[in-house]
Amino acid sequence: QVQLVESGGGLVQAGGSLRLSCVASGSTSSINLMGWFRQAPGKEREAEASIRWSDGSTYYGDSVKGRFTISRDNAKNTVYLQMNSLKSEDTAVYYCAAGKSQYDYWGQGTQVTVSS
Repeated sequence: QVQLVESGGGLVQAGGSLRLSCVASGSTSSINLMGWFRQAPGKEREAEASIRWSDGSTYYGDSVKGRFTISRDNAKNTVYLQMNSLKSEDTAVYYCAAGKSQYDYWGQGTQVTVSS
């Protein structure tokens, strides 16, 4: 089992920045994929960014490309999401997810609210 704990959410003005963190614990040796999803009110959960532990390859959704950066600290079993140039449409609950080749584990989510 893997436990994921997110932090770093909050209220920020449009154009501002936030950095989310997700710390993995438990059977972390089974993880090769970690990602960030978000779910806005009334919308489906969407994948925004992911990173592979093995080679550091990354993926970004079209809506966050060029603004968000995902990174990892292997020693701390932590993945980060640096969010810049935030827009009101980025307001959502952000979830961290992890797994070997698919997402088997999920965090509880952290709220990000961007005021315009």
